[in-house]
This record gives sequence, C-alpha cells and structure tokens, in this order.
Amino acid sequence: MSTTNPARGRLPSEERSRRRREILEAAVHVVAERGYQRTTMQHVARRAGASKETLYSWFGGKEGLLAAVVSTNAQAAAERVGHVLAVARTPTAESARRTLTAYAAAQLTLLTGRDSVVLNRAAMSSPTLAEVLLREGRHRVGPIVARYLRELHEREIIDAQDPEAAFQLLYGLVVRDVQIRVLLGEPAPGPARIRADAEQAVDRFFQLAGVVS
Repeated sequence: MSTTNPARGRLPSEERSRRRREILEAAVHVVAERGYQRTTMQHVARRAGASKETLYSWFGGKEGLLAAVVSTNAQAAAERVGHVLAVARTPTAESARRTLTAYAAAQLTLLTGRDSVVLNRAAMSSPTLAEVLLREGRHRVGPIVARYLRELHEREIIDAQDPEAAFQLLYGLVVRDVQIRVLLGEPAPGPARIRADAEQAVDRFFQLAGVVS
C-alpha cells in the first residue's frame, strides 16, 4: 500500500521562518542599493538565493514584500518599547525620566537607522506602503507610550490628562527634524548625540508637562 506525504515539498516551519527572515533582509539590502522604484522581485530573489515564484507565492508582489518588512520590524520595535516601559513597574519621577530617556534614545536610533530610512523613502513612492508604515509604526507604538504616560499621570508624576496629546508632545520633542534630515541625506547621529538629544527632549517634556508636586 502506498502512502503520500501531504507536506511533501513544504519547508518545516523553522526553516520557512529562517528563509522568510533572509528574504526580508535581502529586500531591505536591495532597496537600499537600488531604490524602491528600480527594485524588482527578481533582484530580491537573486540576492536571497530564492526563486521568484517563492517570493510571489509568499508575499504577492513588491509592495507585499516591503509591507512584510514593515510589519516584522514594527513588531520587534513594539516589543522593545513595551520592554523599556515595563522596566519600572512602580515608577517614580526619577525612574520615569530614565525610562522615557531610554525610550527616546531607542526611538531616535530606530527612526534614523538604515531600515527605517529605506522603508520611509520607499513609502514616498507607494501610498499602500505608506499606509502600512503608519498603521504598523506610529499607530502601533503610540498607544503603548500613551498608556505609560497615563500611568505617570495617575501617579501624579506628570500632568497629562490627555495621554495621547502628551505622547504627541513627547514624540515631537524627541524626533524634531532629525528624521527628515536623515531621509534627505544627512548622516545619522551617533549614539552619543542620540543620548544627549534624548535627555534634552525628556527634560523639556517634564518642563512642559509639569511635574506634579
């Protein structure tokens, strides 16, 4: 009696996950080198050592491929932000400053990093990708930070009756025009500059939010 294997030809889940990560990384490399408009699925397939048919089967097309990069990076970023903000379970004014400074430094590092620059430039040429970038980035991480700011307000560490507005204030103080300058070609700031900018942004945030005595 013959038997058939329904999984024949399919990659094991761990192997598929590994290959998927390699393809996403290859996509970022290719778009960084060629630009979004000049990148094709064939370029990515060649760089990843995969077949073009596999890429189309898994991602549907170039926009789907880059959207998968955005989603994967956004998930990792959201997890990092959640970890940073969860370090101090019972925040004090001092620990809140440290926590928000760590968040600010991480945010600046992310937004001026290679992947973010590549994806933001690509989004300028693709409304679909721009929508995904907003949804998976700003609209995913923002509520996490806003919840932390609400906790600081409830503990009378800051005056933030509207946590979303408080987040917008903090975000603006952190990012300023740094991201757009890097997108336009300026070198990304180094770790020391990022740390100094993060500390300054948080100091100004506490001045404007008004620490409750």
